[in-house]
Amino acid sequence: MTRVVADSVRSSSGTDRREPFAVVAVAVVAAVTAVVAAAAATRYGYYYDELYFIAAGRRPSFGYVDQGPFVPLVARAMDWVFPGSFVALRIPAVAASVGVVVFGAVIARELGGGRGAQVVTAAACATSVLVLGQATTLSTNGIDTVLWVVLTWLLVRWVRTRQDGLLLAAGVVTAVDVQVKWLVPVFWIAVIIGAGVVGPRDLLRRPALWWGAGIALLAATPGLIWQARHGWPQLSMGSVVRRQTGGFAGSLWFVPSTLELWGLLGAVVVVCGVWQLLRSPGFRPYRFLGVAFLLVIAVFAVSGGRTVYGAGCYPVVIAAGSVGLAASARRWPAMAAIPAVVVSALAVVYFATPWRPASQFSPSSDRAVTLGPSVYSELGWSELDAVTVDAYRRLWPRQRPTAVIVTEWYVQAAALDHDRTNLPPVFSPNRGFGYFGAPPDTAETIIYVGGTEADLSHWFTSVVPAGRMENPLGIPGITRDITIWECGGPKQPWSVMWPTMRKL
Repeated sequence: MTRVVADSVRSSSGTDRREPFAVVAVAVVAAVTAVVAAAAATRYGYYYDELYFIAAGRRPSFGYVDQGPFVPLVARAMDWVFPGSFVALRIPAVAASVGVVVFGAVIARELGGGRGAQVVTAAACATSVLVLGQATTLSTNGIDTVLWVVLTWLLVRWVRTRQDGLLLAAGVVTAVDVQVKWLVPVFWIAVIIGAGVVGPRDLLRRPALWWGAGIALLAATPGLIWQARHGWPQLSMGSVVRRQTGGFAGSLWFVPSTLELWGLLGAVVVVCGVWQLLRSPGFRPYRFLGVAFLLVIAVFAVSGGRTVYGAGCYPVVIAAGSVGLAASARRWPAMAAIPAVVVSALAVVYFATPWRPASQFSPSSDRAVTLGPSVYSELGWSELDAVTVDAYRRLWPRQRPTAVIVTEWYVQAAALDHDRTNLPPVFSPNRGFGYFGAPPDTAETIIYVGGTEADLSHWFTSVVPAGRMENPLGIPGITRDITIWECGGPKQPWSVMWPTMRKL
């Protein structure tokens, strides 16, 4: 097996890899992925972070609390071109997931894989819960994932061709990625450590690599300045994420949970790929990517990161595993495994994409679950808007000129901010909305969404109920079982009170 793999990897332009069948087969897998993802993206409604991205895009900035400006600008642009269409908003997400499938197959080709390895890689990516899930909503994680895959492809191709322009291109891709999330430095630190330990050390001596790093650093500078001026809220978000992922207990389940996201086929080829990259002589030039993969997983597991962090590292490992399996597999045993793979893939597609009508879902009271990427996160926003609009309209006419909407959670503010015709300006002290600015000091009437009378009495001169949200399919505390309050003026000027109200 080792000799077969070595011969396969050493081949830089094998005839088998150029067969039109491989291109057609990968194209079919990518097309099916696009169709399934696009169909799934038409279900239900806006995911709450999508509404937040649109709101953030309406307030352009070099930085935000929990992400860079790229996705908010994309969301704002899509909403401007296709106003009110959550389906159109998700076109970039669908394209990003298809990109993972295509570039995964291209990486397999660069590693010397023939049509079998390329198709298996594409299929493993296409039937991943993670890849399909990221296609159904616009998210920073989905864009971040495909950019990491592009970076690994550039590195794999550089190892084979030694074309330094690829390293400059990697710098440009990194410059884009730092405008999405702040995770890509973990990737590059792991790559540099891997190359320094197992080679190719020539990578570290290439000026193009460091010119690319300079490009990325220059692109990151405005965001770093924004973070510094606002007290580095991104660092504080790390502790928020750790609480949400369960801290140390979550770290223990990080690897099993992540493998589960890649499905049966993906999990098998990931394990095989790690072995190939670290142990097979044929993959010796690419061993640094196996080391980098393990380092990235270890960093996010120990730090309490989300399982989607570092997802872009997996396709290169899947590609290596697919090349190894294709080189060593016997024809008939491989064909006998096809039914099990097909069944598991169909199960992944069914459970990873939202097909059931909303009416078939039961109310959920588990906030930890419903705050995740689930159908409940896409329901209840129109009802919340209606209840809030009703409370606002019942104000006395003399109150309305000085009225504002303030919400307990940023997701509520994002949903209400989307309705810019029936409501006054919307604010929230929570997460990124807290940094969009405080209400004006002239705001004397407040429609407050969520919270309790005891908490609000600390801030406002009067607090009376003005509405109630009981949507059974809503998120508890967000779009379900919440009270809308009419509050009197703040006990201190907003400009003084807002920094103390702000919370992540």
